[in-house]
Amino acid sequence: MDFCMKSAETPDYAVILWDNDGVLVDTERLYFQATREAFARVGVDLTEKLFLEYFLLQSEGTSKFGLANGLSETGIAELRLVRDKRYQQLLRQEQIMIDGVRDTLEMLRPHFVMGIVTSSLRRHFETIHSRTSLLELFDFTITREDYVDAKPAPDPYLSAIARSGYPADRCLAIEDSPRGLIAARAAGLDCWVIPTDLTRRAAFTGATRVLERISEVPPLLLDAKRLRS
Repeated sequence: MDFCMKSAETPDYAVILWDNDGVLVDTERLYFQATREAFARVGVDLTEKLFLEYFLLQSEGTSKFGLANGLSETGIAELRLVRDKRYQQLLRQEQIMIDGVRDTLEMLRPHFVMGIVTSSLRRHFETIHSRTSLLELFDFTITREDYVDAKPAPDPYLSAIARSGYPADRCLAIEDSPRGLIAARAAGLDCWVIPTDLTRRAAFTGATRVLERISEVPPLLLDAKRLRS
């Protein structure tokens, strides 16, 4: 489903700011799996619906979901350690590349400044991209350590805009989750959304476009550039 913007009307973007998990790499499902397994150890069932509500709409999902289910701060901290260990294991052994990502990035790289804007901790981010060789296609990366408040707060994207050297109206965010969309819009950005299986049923009110797959991005952006040239 494509929201109401034709190629000729696409703004003159200079920067593309990419979310990581779910957009560039198929890791969101692994984070869900690791988190669900960790909560199951203490008798709590984390369903896909609850994961969307607590983790893909809000920040600090583990704390909020844990507290809502009667866990103590100490119990939540211990659960995080279990979750992170399992997540790292899954990142090292599961297939994480999304079809079409590298081809898409290579087509866009000569024409745009590109950055990654993620809620992932640096250690998880480095584990992911030790397997992808995608980072050579980006000008900068923004991870959880680089800002104060996580998505849906605008902080990650405000940091990325500053790093890009361009104003917000020359930057485009590409996201897969409601909280990412909210963060991008709060930072004054247009945002294209590519839903995953976990987020497909969410409402993406305020998205500039909603696409089916990442391979749709280059024609839309490059056709618009050709029309302006």
